Amino acid sequence: MTRISDLLQAGRTFSFEFFPPKNDEAQVALTRAIVELEPLAPSFVSVTYGAGGSTRERTRDLVVQMRRETKIPPMAHLTCVGHTRAEIQDIIGAYVEAGVENVLALAGDLPADGTDIPPSDYVYATDLVEHLRSITDMCIGVAAHPEGHPRSPDRATDRRHMAAKLQMADFATTQFFFEVEHYVRLVNELADLGCTKPVIPGIMPVTNLSQVQRMAAMSGTEFPSWLHDELASMKTPEDVRRAGVDAATRLCAELLEANAPGLHFYTMNRSTATREIYAELGLPVT
Repeated sequence: MTRISDLLQAGRTFSFEFFPPKNDEAQVALTRAIVELEPLAPSFVSVTYGAGGSTRERTRDLVVQMRRETKIPPMAHLTCVGHTRAEIQDIIGAYVEAGVENVLALAGDLPADGTDIPPSDYVYATDLVEHLRSITDMCIGVAAHPEGHPRSPDRATDRRHMAAKLQMADFATTQFFFEVEHYVRLVNELADLGCTKPVIPGIMPVTNLSQVQRMAAMSGTEFPSWLHDELASMKTPEDVRRAGVDAATRLCAELLEANAPGLHFYTMNRSTATREIYAELGLPVT
């Protein structure tokens, strides 16, 4: 069973996200993380896609490698930015040939350095999902923003667009967040619109305060004052890391209590925080 939709139908999933390494040192770190996380028997892993398609080949290579060399089903990220329909069709063809069955369709980001990119045939992630549905029977996931997409004018509009997108897809994974109420509200508001597809919450343990604050600002995620104050009061980086992992563990427990269909961990290509959360929650390890 390698389609994520089938895995979700069978029960709760636990999954990890990686990004393609940029050099040999990063490759060593990623390989170590994969080896250390494999005993946790993840349901699947996802591999990110750089802004403007900048990691297109590295994403493909890592996804195909994991499909061939591990027992973990991989999910490849795809973005609208800088891609034509013909390019997407070629990418999907290569994945199908390699036996990859899952893809996450995203709007994507422009390169932060202002690098010029080719025009795209897509405007919104819904355009990409619609095209994917016409050319493949792969399992398709999409992204959800519990606190609303940063480009949405208001939450009601965001939820209507999210429900329409998710109706065409098989499931969603969320941007990271720090308070369970945001996730519960998202799921309830989608249900009010008639959309009950699985929405897997994304978890980002805070192991570096300034780094996660920057990421939260970029994604439109609120970094709550109680968490900032708790972490800022720590005396050492290790104290910050430990407190951040504890906060993420509490959030995971609350999400499981709220009947979330799974947990998706943003690992930052490291294994320690995820392994510690697994241990604290008593999740099975092979």
